[in-house]
Amino acid sequence: QVQLTESRGGLVQAGGSLTLSCAAPKSIFTIVVMGWYRQAPGKQRELVATISHDGVTQYADSVKGRFTISRGSAWNTVYLQMNNLKPEDTAVYYCNADRPSGWGRGTLVTVSE
Repeated sequence: QVQLTESRGGLVQAGGSLTLSCAAPKSIFTIVVMGWYRQAPGKQRELVATISHDGVTQYADSVKGRFTISRGSAWNTVYLQMNNLKPEDTAVYYCNADRPSGWGRGTLVTVSE
């Protein structure tokens, strides 16, 4: 199990941008896949985006063209650049890792109209 720490979210206006980051401690093991999930009030947790060690990305249809996921040079960090934010993007965002696996504590992003 890997410990993940997300940056703080925040309050932004619709159409604005925000970038989240997630960091894992450096280890002899390399995380194969890192990604972001989110959970809005009254809804189940859903996939936002993932990125493999090889750089292959996957996005939810709702964020395609607006969000970009990337990993740092050390491959122990992952970023989520969010552009043209919409009120429906409001949720708690969770960082996720696989092999080794782990979850972040979650960070709240609120988008106002």
